[in-house]
Amino acid sequence: MTPTDSRRVLGLSPEIVPPFLRPWLRRFRVDFNPKTPPPMMAVVVATLVALVGSLAVDAVLVKIGVAVYPKTRGYSHFRFSDYSKLTIIGVLIACAGWPLVARVSSQPKWLFLRAAVAVTLVLFLPDLAIWYLGQSAQAVFVLIWMHVAIAVVTYLSLILLAPVHGRHVRR
Repeated sequence: MTPTDSRRVLGLSPEIVPPFLRPWLRRFRVDFNPKTPPPMMAVVVATLVALVGSLAVDAVLVKIGVAVYPKTRGYSHFRFSDYSKLTIIGVLIACAGWPLVARVSSQPKWLFLRAAVAVTLVLFLPDLAIWYLGQSAQAVFVLIWMHVAIAVVTYLSLILLAPVHGRHVRR
């Protein structure tokens, strides 16, 4: 089955989208004219690197946070068992999204970067909520930096280790 055939089977074409949504898809560069998607083995390797890298960066940020803000020592969200679950879930979802974005856009890095920024900003909301409810501002500050670090590590892992190739897949 060629990439063109698989797109037809999956229903990936502009015609399946209601006309009122098409300008929005163009704005976000969802054109259903993908470049050659990344090989799945490369996505698996990038996912493993993103997982290990994100957990390592989280651990370093927690150590730095506790060193800079000693009152945060023992903070429940700084336990490896606490942040590692959420980190793993988030990284796996992001890594699953990369091949999908590569299949719907001719500019997947552009779209994926903006999606990563948007998702990261949304993930600040629970942090801001726990701060509003009385959690330490210093601890929440570290949690926010952990979100940013995870996004950067995951994005770079995917685009560098599982790149999308330059040829467009024909329709």
